[in-house]
Amino acid sequence: MEYLIEYGMFLAKAATIVVAIMLVIGAIAAAGNRRRGGRRGRIKVTELNRHVDELRDALRSRVLSKAQFKQLNKAEKAERKKEAKAKKQQAKAAEKDPEQEGEAEKRLFVLRFKGDVGAEKVASLREEITAVLSIARESDEVLLCLESPGGMVHAYGLASSQLSRIRDREIPLTICVDKVAASGGYMMACLGDRIVAAPFAIIGSIGVLLQLPNFHRVLQRKEVDYEMLTAGEFKRTLTLFGENTDKAREKAQEDVDNIHGLFKSWVKRHRPVVDTDRIATGETWVGLQARDLQLVDEIGTSDERIVAACAENKVYEVEYVIRKPAHERLGEALYAALDRLLLKWTGAPTNTNVQ
Repeated sequence: MEYLIEYGMFLAKAATIVVAIMLVIGAIAAAGNRRRGGRRGRIKVTELNRHVDELRDALRSRVLSKAQFKQLNKAEKAERKKEAKAKKQQAKAAEKDPEQEGEAEKRLFVLRFKGDVGAEKVASLREEITAVLSIARESDEVLLCLESPGGMVHAYGLASSQLSRIRDREIPLTICVDKVAASGGYMMACLGDRIVAAPFAIIGSIGVLLQLPNFHRVLQRKEVDYEMLTAGEFKRTLTLFGENTDKAREKAQEDVDNIHGLFKSWVKRHRPVVDTDRIATGETWVGLQARDLQLVDEIGTSDERIVAACAENKVYEVEYVIRKPAHERLGEALYAALDRLLLKWTGAPTNTNVQ
């Protein structure tokens, strides 16, 4: 028993020291962030052509004989040298004759958006689009790999507006949906000049949902009063704790219908080929069905589009990486370490999946 008490005191002291170190590091990181003007992120650019070449070469080196591999590499090197020379001559010609600038090599910029209820990724998306638009030409193209089940209207409205910036610059925008683009996700997808969906990707859900529990009767049984003062007849309609009236329900339904109408208009404006009365029921369809309904243009995956583009153009993946303060990273690492330690002590499985 005495041993356990001493061990507990040791852990308490150790935890105190760790917390103190975290506070010091956090203060230093915050001060450094202020000196940098509050910047918390950076643009990361990956040339996907090189990535695809590395995958191909890794397989070739194991499948082909050394002589075949060497000969193939030699031939491709000569071809690349020839292409580089042609591009150099083209660049010089463009300097002398600006009208030839339009013949410059097309570039594909790949962005990725994995949405949650609050569309938190829009914080990075806006920076990525700003970076791309700063150098993009009309001959270039943007491909957005989109995955989102939807969420809050105002959040996805902002995300959609960011994509409008690309269309306003008349730069081709392709949206690829490998898994799901529903509700707010499709609000974004319909901004694409072309929408490509995997055969069984979930598409649609053009509807609006408002739901919340009401605890009024529970409070009544417990003899708890709930007071709410408002200025404006419809400052609040449905509430969690107050008594909801028919008038409040009617107003809430009116608001939902208005937002649904705006959603339908948004889709019709950016995707005029669809029959909004047919598809704006809140239903979802898989990619094959969505193509028949003209919700998407073609069936395929983002990998197909990217690999095909790498064979003809330069392809760059652009990502805005938000730097977390040192104390946040340390806190996450400490939490993960403690979590693993507790799992080990309790003997709980570490690979349990909840379906």
